[in-house]
Amino acid sequence: MTDEMNQELSEIKPLELGDIVVGTVTKVEEKHALIDAGYKMDGILPISELSSLHVEKVSDVLSDGDTLTLKVIKLTEEELVLSKRAISAEKAWSELKEAKEENKTLEVEIADVVKGGLVVDLGVRGFIPASLVEKHFVEDFSSYKGKTLEVKIVELEEENNKLILSHRAVLEEQEESKKQDVLQSLEAGQVLEGTVQRLTDFGAFVDIGGIDGLVHISQLAHHRVETPSEVVKEGDTVKVKVLSVDRDNERISLSIKETLPGPWDNVSEVLQKGQVVDGTVKRLVSFGAFVEVAPGVEGLVHISEIANKHIGTPSEVLEQGDKVKVKVLDVNPDEKRVSLSIRATLEEENRPSKIDPEYNKETDGNTGFSLGDMIGDQLKKYK
Repeated sequence: MTDEMNQELSEIKPLELGDIVVGTVTKVEEKHALIDAGYKMDGILPISELSSLHVEKVSDVLSDGDTLTLKVIKLTEEELVLSKRAISAEKAWSELKEAKEENKTLEVEIADVVKGGLVVDLGVRGFIPASLVEKHFVEDFSSYKGKTLEVKIVELEEENNKLILSHRAVLEEQEESKKQDVLQSLEAGQVLEGTVQRLTDFGAFVDIGGIDGLVHISQLAHHRVETPSEVVKEGDTVKVKVLSVDRDNERISLSIKETLPGPWDNVSEVLQKGQVVDGTVKRLVSFGAFVEVAPGVEGLVHISEIANKHIGTPSEVLEQGDKVKVKVLDVNPDEKRVSLSIRATLEEENRPSKIDPEYNKETDGNTGFSLGDMIGDQLKKYK
């Protein structure tokens, strides 16, 4: 009898705090499991030591007969307490430190959705704050449970059991890589398709495949543009020509105007000699007025063709922005010149100038003298 007891005692494994043992589950309770680890008594595996994540019931994780690698976390004459979580954590922290040092991307499955973010199990509890899940705001994260995401480690403190992860960092890294690829491939002269991202007072920013370029307000159209919203709006798909690429400063100059037919390309179809059209006074100069008669097409009304009376300066009768009727005197697409006349439209309508309603004498339009005055002077010679 004594020999048998001595043999049994010799077969009992000596244990110390911190030892790693392999044991078999002998009984599963709601809040703990009993483990045969070859010691003189069964060890206890508390539910809190099963996983880094919350477990409702031990039976959700373990079954009788399961073989586990465990760590001794408490040892007395009356009690042996074991931990599965400690084994997973030690290995996990080591691998996670290496991953952070090497800036590795990790693939994780979302274990739970909690207030403020998402929880994952990487051998230790990892947390993805709501602000680090996506680049955009997400109102409801319920659909993320069970979803697989790629993440980067942004904070790691083993002593405080703190592991903060970011999926957003992966998205931003991918976007930056794509942007650099596009930036290196761009050359002046290329014509691309892009999407208007935002408008400013000085132009429009267009996404051309992961990087934004600026279409200056002067490059939006052939005609003068007061505000970019006259021509484009956010979300529009547009064709743009690359004007210049500054890779060092990541600045790209684009043009929509350069992809559009020039205003003078079909001017002969729009304007014919003798035609009367509506126009807008754009500029006044000492020798006349420039009037826009088609988008981007301005013609000159010489000072002698402004009114049916003599005027010293165009500003006597015209202002910038005035709407006027003009007659096309000549069209020269090659030289991009159009000659216009306001006086001719007044004479054809056989009425005084709208510009000077008080003027009702017939004049020759150049000298400012009436025919009556000239004839009267001649008659005096014969008296």
